Amino acid sequence: MNNSILFSHSYFLRFDPKQWATGQPYPPLGTLYAAALLRNNGYSVSLFDTMFAHSAQDLLPALTQVQPRFFVLYDDGFNYLTKMCLTNMREAAFAMIKLAKANGCMVIVCSSDSTDHFEEYCREGADFVIIGEGELTLLELVQAMDKNDKNFQDIPGLAFLHQGAVTKTPRRLVIKDLDVLPLPAWDLVNITPYRSMWLKSTGYFSLNMVTTRGCPYKCNWCAKPIYGNRYNARSPEKVVQELVWLKEKFQFDHIWFCDDIFGLKPGWVHAFADQLQQAQLSFRFKIQARADLLLQEDTIKDLARAGCHNIWMGAESGSQKVLDAMDKGTTVEQIYKATALLKQHGIHPSFFIQFGYPGETREDIAKTIRMIKDLLPFEMGISVSYPLPGTPFYERVKAELTTKTNWTDSDELLLMFRNTYPPRFYKKLHRYVHHVFRKQQGWIAFRHALKNPFAVSISDYKKIAAACWHLPSLLIERMQLNRYAHE
Repeated sequence: MNNSILFSHSYFLRFDPKQWATGQPYPPLGTLYAAALLRNNGYSVSLFDTMFAHSAQDLLPALTQVQPRFFVLYDDGFNYLTKMCLTNMREAAFAMIKLAKANGCMVIVCSSDSTDHFEEYCREGADFVIIGEGELTLLELVQAMDKNDKNFQDIPGLAFLHQGAVTKTPRRLVIKDLDVLPLPAWDLVNITPYRSMWLKSTGYFSLNMVTTRGCPYKCNWCAKPIYGNRYNARSPEKVVQELVWLKEKFQFDHIWFCDDIFGLKPGWVHAFADQLQQAQLSFRFKIQARADLLLQEDTIKDLARAGCHNIWMGAESGSQKVLDAMDKGTTVEQIYKATALLKQHGIHPSFFIQFGYPGETREDIAKTIRMIKDLLPFEMGISVSYPLPGTPFYERVKAELTTKTNWTDSDELLLMFRNTYPPRFYKKLHRYVHHVFRKQQGWIAFRHALKNPFAVSISDYKKIAAACWHLPSLLIERMQLNRYAHE
């Protein structure tokens, strides 16, 4: 019997103009994990990587060549871009489902979007939608079909059409021991275009890895459709073994550890740093963490010792009122302290900032801008509050979500519910705050240049020049912002 499986995912970099221009793509890690597990269990697997594809039609040659029995559309659950469920990618997924069905494939889908909208995916032609974490459910499903076992109701974590209605089985528990999973099937990826785009955009080559799954915190706007609130970690030994293999295979310069929360398990970061030193492996990496987890100096020293150069912190707001409304569980004071500690040990602090949370006022916005100017993060990602199914925040505003519930691409930044100010105010605010940030960077660089002109770097000159460029725009944007606020 034909047991070949063609894996794919639904993220097309070209369909997201902002990310295409940024030029920092990462391989579909979640897809590679699933492919590795199925291959280890005797299935012939291949990958159609949509990252650099032009359209869903690009799938056809792979379908013709492989003639798979199963087409598995398995999205990366470790990437915020797939968690956002952009409509460009959803439409591409539907198109690929139809192409695979037309070529006689059994179609299985696993993603954040399909978990949230499983009925819609079933109606669009998917034979099965995997709900939540997918590897074990996928394996059990294809093994059942190999045995011609039709008792799909006995398989946890599935949704499918049965007698004209969509049936959903109980949710499967997440994998606790992540070390039992094989390493991702990195050999399926053509790494050349990834490397080329990274070198062109940044001058170095970065790959993605994951050391944990899940997040135990309960920010009320954060959706967790795949791994939920459980938090499970790989062993430092397994992580370093994979890093050694990746370094030998691909010669990466940099790693993005795409965990929601890196190093939460007590003692993990210290053991990881020790393992890297024993393996004589040296590289730079970035992580994501919370302000309240970055207050222990020993942990920061271990991160620096391991090679961490950049930590993306979910700062969100400089207003304690807004943080409390989000159930963030952190304080503005912790953001200030954590930022100072990171800088003290040579690690760049970068901020995720979120505007537009219900009840936010101009005073709250001003506090956030003040925090940015005071702390001057290394990098900054600004967004507006984005309602995702399964969150208390979504339940609060879903009555106001009428014609639009998802962005088309990651740069749309449309506020999709009624708030203190109209949607175009927040779109303009995004640009205005970036201008403030660049102006402040230039001002600090200029002050350093006055104090010690012989120590000015090329980077400092660029910041000063950028500030001069941003200053006129800043004045215009501020006037427009005030006008939009009173509409």
